[in-house]
Amino acid sequence: MASSSSPSHLHLFILFFAIAASSLLSTATSSRASPADTAVGGIAAKVYNKVCDATRFAGLGLNMTEFRYCDASLPYADRVRDLIGRMTVEEKVGALGDWTDGAARIGLPAYRWWSEALHGLSSTGPTTKFDDLATPHLHSGVSAVYNATVFANVINSVASFNETLWKSIGQAVSTEARAMYNMGKGGLTYWSPNINVVRDPRWGRALETPGEDPYVVGRYAVNFVRGMQDIPGHEAVAAGGDPNTRPLKTSACCKHYAAYDLDDWHNHTRFEFDARVDERDMVETFQRPFEMCVRDGDVSSVMCSYNRVNGIPACADARLLSQTIRRDWGLHGYIVSDCDAVRVMTDNATWLGYTGAEASAAALKAGLDLDCGESWKNDTDGHPLMDFLTTYGMEAVNKGKMRESDIDNALTNQYMTLMRLGYFDDIAQYSSLGRQNICTDEHKSLALDGARQGIVLLKNDNKLLPLDANKVGFVNVRGPHVQAPEKIMDGDYTGPPCRYVTPRQGVSKYVRFSHRANTTIYFGGLNLNIEREGNDREDILLPKNQTEEIIRVAKASPNPIILVILSGGGIDVSFAQNNPKIGAILWAGYPGGEGGNAIADVIFGKHNPSGRLPLTWFKNKYIYQLPMTSMDLRPVAKHGYPGRTYKFYNGPDVLYPFGYGLSYTKFLYEMGTNGTALTVPVSGGHCKKLSYKSGVSSAAPACPAINVNGHACTETVSFNVSVTNGGDTGGSHPVIVFSKPPAEVDDAPIKQVVAFRSVFVPAWSTVSVSFELNVCKAFGIVEKTAYTVVPSGVSTVLVENVDSSVSFPVKISFSV
Repeated sequence: MASSSSPSHLHLFILFFAIAASSLLSTATSSRASPADTAVGGIAAKVYNKVCDATRFAGLGLNMTEFRYCDASLPYADRVRDLIGRMTVEEKVGALGDWTDGAARIGLPAYRWWSEALHGLSSTGPTTKFDDLATPHLHSGVSAVYNATVFANVINSVASFNETLWKSIGQAVSTEARAMYNMGKGGLTYWSPNINVVRDPRWGRALETPGEDPYVVGRYAVNFVRGMQDIPGHEAVAAGGDPNTRPLKTSACCKHYAAYDLDDWHNHTRFEFDARVDERDMVETFQRPFEMCVRDGDVSSVMCSYNRVNGIPACADARLLSQTIRRDWGLHGYIVSDCDAVRVMTDNATWLGYTGAEASAAALKAGLDLDCGESWKNDTDGHPLMDFLTTYGMEAVNKGKMRESDIDNALTNQYMTLMRLGYFDDIAQYSSLGRQNICTDEHKSLALDGARQGIVLLKNDNKLLPLDANKVGFVNVRGPHVQAPEKIMDGDYTGPPCRYVTPRQGVSKYVRFSHRANTTIYFGGLNLNIEREGNDREDILLPKNQTEEIIRVAKASPNPIILVILSGGGIDVSFAQNNPKIGAILWAGYPGGEGGNAIADVIFGKHNPSGRLPLTWFKNKYIYQLPMTSMDLRPVAKHGYPGRTYKFYNGPDVLYPFGYGLSYTKFLYEMGTNGTALTVPVSGGHCKKLSYKSGVSSAAPACPAINVNGHACTETVSFNVSVTNGGDTGGSHPVIVFSKPPAEVDDAPIKQVVAFRSVFVPAWSTVSVSFELNVCKAFGIVEKTAYTVVPSGVSTVLVENVDSSVSFPVKISFSV
C-alpha cells in the first residue's frame, strides 16, 4: 500500500471535516453514534456510534422506521439488499472507492474505509487522526487523543515464534481502534497485516512482514487477524450458520495478494513489474499464507497488489480473485485494491491499452469490491486525486462495459462487512470504549514484553552478556542510533507512541555514562531511508561509514564491545561476527515505542533473549548470484541461480540461518520415540505420481503419493519433546519443528516448518512439549504438477536449535 507522509497542522484541520464521514458526525451526510461531542474551532458536532440511530435520521428529516435496512430483526442479507435497492446507480458508483459519498436522502452516511494497524494504530491514510499537542485550541472540549500503543514491528514480533503474543497484540490494537471509532477519530476497517513472504533479502518491506517461511507467515496472519476480529463467544458460527453474519470487533485485511515482494530495484518498480511465477511456487509459497488467512483466520478482507502475475494485473485477475479467494477459499468479506492499483493498470502497466473505464470494468468483473485511491491527497500538480472506480464507473456503465449487478455484488460484500462490524447497529460491549482504553498500562507492558521477546542474540563470546550493572557502573554508548528518533525505532506504518524510549534512555535506567568506561555499546543498523516501502536495498551491508566506525571503536576499546543492530532485513555483519574485539551482537529490529527499555532489559539480564531469526541472514555475495526479478524459489541451473530461503538454499553464503538465536543458557532436546510408521488407506483414485531424483534405483511403489485434496487427512503423528534448561538462568524458548521429505524425492524442500511453540523453562529444569502433526499438512509437499501430495517413503521430523538437534523417521505407505 502506498505510504503517506504525515499531514501538516493545516491539513489536519481541513481533514477533520472528512473524518466526520467515517465518524458518522451529525451532519447532512453523516451518521454515527453515542453521546459524545466533537468540537472543531469551538463548534460542537454530535458523534454517533451507529448509522441506525432514530435521532440522527430525524436530524436529516427522515423517519428511520421507513428504512428496512435499519430493522435489526431482519437478516443482514435482507437489510443489505434493501439498502442497495434504494440507491441510484450514481450513488452505487460513488460507494466503490475508499472515500465513499454516502446517500443522505436515504440516511446513508459517507464512510472512510482506509485505516492501518500494522503494529498499532497508524496515522497513514485519511481516517485515523491523532490530535496535535501543538494546537490544543483545535480540540478544546474534546477527548483529545495524542498517541496510541506502538508495538514492535512485525518482523520483531515474529522472531518470538509466540502465537499467543501475536493474537494478544491484535486484541490490544483492536481495542484501541474501537475506542478511536467511538470518539470519532477512526474507522472500523483496517488494512493489516502485510503477509507477503520475504523471497529476497533486498526487499525493502521485510520489516513489515512475518519473514520467509510461508507456514510461519500464515500462522502469524491467523493469530493477528483473530485478535483483531474475534468477539468472545463468536469465534465461529454454529453448525449450519451463515459465516457472513459472524460479528466482528474490527475488520482486518491480509495483503498484498499475490506474488508481491519487489518495490523498486534497478528500474523495476512494483507498478510495472510482471511476476513470472510457476504454479508450484504460487501454491507452495506465494498463496499459502493468504489461504491460511482466509480459511483459518476467517479474515474479512484481502487486498490485491500492484504487480502483474504472469501478465495479468493482480487486481484484474478473476482466477486469483473470484475463483481462488472467494470460491475456493471461501472469503467472507470484501476484496480491495492496493491504493491506486486500478489506476496503475492504465498509467503504469498500460495493460492491454485499456482506458480508465475499461480497467475499472475489468477489475470489478474479476472480483474487486472496493477501489482504494488516494482521493484525500493531491497529485504532483496540486489537483485532487480521485478513486478510479468512482471516476470512471459511470462511463463504464453507460458504455455497456460494466453491469449494475456487478456493482451490486461488490456493495453487498462491503455492506455485509459493515453490518458485522456494528456500523449500522453498534456492538454494545464495545460502545463504552474511549480514551481510557488507549495506552493503558496493560498495553504498554505488552509492547515492552513483545519487543523483548523479538530480540535475537547473534553472538556472545565468553558470555560477555548479560552485563552486571553493579559491576559495570559506567558504559560508553556510541553509534548513530544511540538517540534513535521515533521513526527509526517505530519503523513504518505507525502513529505517535504512548511514550518513546531511546536506547540511551533505556540503558540509563541501569548505569551511568562515561567516555572512559571499559564497556562500550554501539547502536547501529539501518533506517527507513535504506529499507522501506518503495525502496529496495542495493546491498545487504551496513552503511560503510558505520562499518568503519565500529571497527575503529572496537579496536580502541580495552574490552570487546557490544553491537546492537536496528534493522528489518538481514545484514551481512561477517566483519563483526569474525572480530574478537566485538564480543556480542544483538538484533533488535525496529522495536517500537518501548524499544529502548526492551534492549536494555536484555543487555543487563532482566530478560533472557529468546528470539529466533524468521529470516535467513545471507552474506552479501549471495545477492550477486541472482536478480530480484527472478521469482523462482528453487535453484535455476540454466542461469546459475541459487535457491531462495532456507527451504531451497543450503550453500555457503549464509551468515545466520533461519531460526538462529542464542540465549544466556542452553536448551537441550530429547525425544521418547525412535520412529513411527503409518499405512494410509487410499480410495477413489487419489494416488499421484512423484518426481524422483535421477539415479534412484529402487522401483516406485504402486502408490507413490496421495493427493491431499479429496483425502480425509485425519491421520496424525504425535510426540513429545523434552526441553532441558542446562543453565542457571530461566527463559522462554521457541521450539521449532521441521519436516524433511524422503531423500529420494526430487526438487522437494530441504526442510520446512510444520509446528512451533514457545515455552518457559526455569533454570536447571525440564519441560515436556507435546505436538500432534496432521500428516497431510506436516508431510505434504507441492509436486511439479502443483498438486499438494503426501509422498510415500521415509520422511523425518526434526527439532533443532543452536545447541541441540533431535529427529525421528516417519515411514509412510499407502494401501490401495
